[in-house]
Amino acid sequence: MEYRRLGKAGLQLSVVSYGSWVTFSQQVGDNSADKLMGIAYDAGINFFDNAEAYAGGKSEEIMGRVLKQKNWDRTSYCVSSKAFFGLYGVDNKPNQKGLSRKHLTEACNAALQRMQLDYLDLFYCHRADPETPMEEIVRTMNTLIEQGKILYWGTSEWSAAEILEAHDVAKALCLIGPSMEQPQYNLFERQKMESDYLPIFNGAGMGTTIWSPLASGLLTGKYNSGIPDGSRLSLQNYSWLKERVMDPAKLEKVTSLSAVAKELNTTLSTLSIAWTIKNPNVTTAILGATKDTQLLENLKAVELYTQLTPEIMNQIDEIMGTKPTN
Repeated sequence: MEYRRLGKAGLQLSVVSYGSWVTFSQQVGDNSADKLMGIAYDAGINFFDNAEAYAGGKSEEIMGRVLKQKNWDRTSYCVSSKAFFGLYGVDNKPNQKGLSRKHLTEACNAALQRMQLDYLDLFYCHRADPETPMEEIVRTMNTLIEQGKILYWGTSEWSAAEILEAHDVAKALCLIGPSMEQPQYNLFERQKMESDYLPIFNGAGMGTTIWSPLASGLLTGKYNSGIPDGSRLSLQNYSWLKERVMDPAKLEKVTSLSAVAKELNTTLSTLSIAWTIKNPNVTTAILGATKDTQLLENLKAVELYTQLTPEIMNQIDEIMGTKPTN
């Protein structure tokens, strides 16, 4: 396993990690989670990603039970949570969502309880909140760090301007600013990582924990001929993903990318993950495999990315109809 520093922070994360978004409690129960997290940990993965909104807190409960049962040395792994959306969706009351001091504090405490942990290594503002002053957000996160409840705080899907504002506020108040951003990054989503965020990499020194390196399964190639039974999109709970994934133009590109993977004697999934971690501004790519065979295959990306020559990267760009924006 390769480890990368979280931007300019001292923390080191495995270049691939394991997350529970849209899987734990919906596709993956305790037994499967135990097996998958065990495979990940044994392979050297040291970061497990979660959030309050994942399955209304049930995802964190499953991960917490697994961690307690595994009884791994707490100093050997990192765990995250995120706050913004709340637990109850449309049924959230006014202070049960957003980035107010009240919600951030209560969400952190609740995540610790659900995951049976004394502290979170990483804690994210899951989205930006224009209704909460930036000073309140920065002060709250700094307080949580001072209380020992979290070690690093970050953002997810914030704009570069919002992130830089948080750093400016933190600097002015002599407080701790965000250390990491968690954006979507894959062959279909490149703008932020390759263009918008360059100032936060070069200036603020942020790390990234990217999500959806397989574009919600599209880059596995399994949807090229329709939606197979038992796949994520075949389940009622994931109907909202169909519009994002089942795009004929994207599927055509996926088919062409499959030929590149075949030439490299690998799978499209492994190639797509390897492509993301080829970017040095990616600290870690979060995997969301639901089966042990998928996870083991995805882990091969750690070796494959070093074999992606400029010629192969250019070939991929030609298929996608884009060029790197950095």
